[in-house]
Amino acid sequence: MTATAAETDKARTSHPQRWLILGVICLAQLTAALAAARDEGERQRIADAFASGLETSQLVGAVAVPAGGCWPRCRCGGPSVQTHPRWRHSIGSGGENGGGCAMVSAADRAKGPARTSVWLDGKTTPKRRPEQPAGLDRDKITAATVRLLDSEGLAKFSMRRLAAELNVTAMSVYWYVDTKDDLLELALDSVMGELRLPSPDEEGGDWRDQLRQLAVGYRRLLVAHPWVSPLIGEYLNIGPRSMEFSTTVQHVIRNAGLPLHGRTGALAAVFQFVYGFGTVEGRFAQRCAAAGIGQDDYFRQVMGTIGQQPELREAFEESAELMKARGGDTVEEMRERDFEFALDLLLAGIEAMGARA
Repeated sequence: MTATAAETDKARTSHPQRWLILGVICLAQLTAALAAARDEGERQRIADAFASGLETSQLVGAVAVPAGGCWPRCRCGGPSVQTHPRWRHSIGSGGENGGGCAMVSAADRAKGPARTSVWLDGKTTPKRRPEQPAGLDRDKITAATVRLLDSEGLAKFSMRRLAAELNVTAMSVYWYVDTKDDLLELALDSVMGELRLPSPDEEGGDWRDQLRQLAVGYRRLLVAHPWVSPLIGEYLNIGPRSMEFSTTVQHVIRNAGLPLHGRTGALAAVFQFVYGFGTVEGRFAQRCAAAGIGQDDYFRQVMGTIGQQPELREAFEESAELMKARGGDTVEEMRERDFEFALDLLLAGIEAMGARA
């Protein structure tokens, strides 16, 4: 039962020691929740919600809970916090009322259902409230996220940094996305839209050319956005642009003549190769940029250093001979020759397997 303001004030004056103890416990739990937060943006959100809640709250189970049921600005819409004071309605779980509060401790997150995808939460894109900054929407937030990830990298990205980039408060961002994970997933799908997709059913289209186009585009995407590689393994990638890419790839490989059971293996051979190649290429470019040196100069320095090590000389000489036979005066030229030849091998293998089917 929710206590009235008068009852709460009376309890505070009648039992000051109890309220002092509850207050200390409450602050201790806040400290634990802040320590368990995944990033600074989440910590700020917890702190802001807690501070706002204390203004019109009662202490229930040693946690400050607003008389209305949940934390101010929380969009879960229900009284779940009162029934489990450590914010146990986990992300995307729907809580007890179909909501899904994003303010959840690490321990409770581990106990709750596994997070699935922002594309499966069943929520519609929230509309701007009058008190929200004008011109702010989910697309604008996602675009700013991509820019920050490109310029500063995944490790430095935070909701607070994003809010500063948009010149709004972190809470304004949280009106449009529940968690940092949701935002990263939206950004991942957004850049997938940069891929130019062929039309598999186009008259006279050749599946080899189309698969090559997809592989080359995917590699460019990984190099242009190095943060994409680690995120691909984190999320389901079932956004509309990712699904369009996946569907196109499946239609292209269908025209290669492979038996049904071999198509996924063929796609894995091509795109796992491209993923690894593009990831290493992107990381190498990042490392050179961080060191303030060109890729060709970095390569020459590394090779020169290795060649001076007696224990590595034999292996180095063999590698040098292979690189000389391959040709290429720059790192980019050498890389292109390797990529094109490897892709040719894969396409030839798929064609040969299709002919045998």
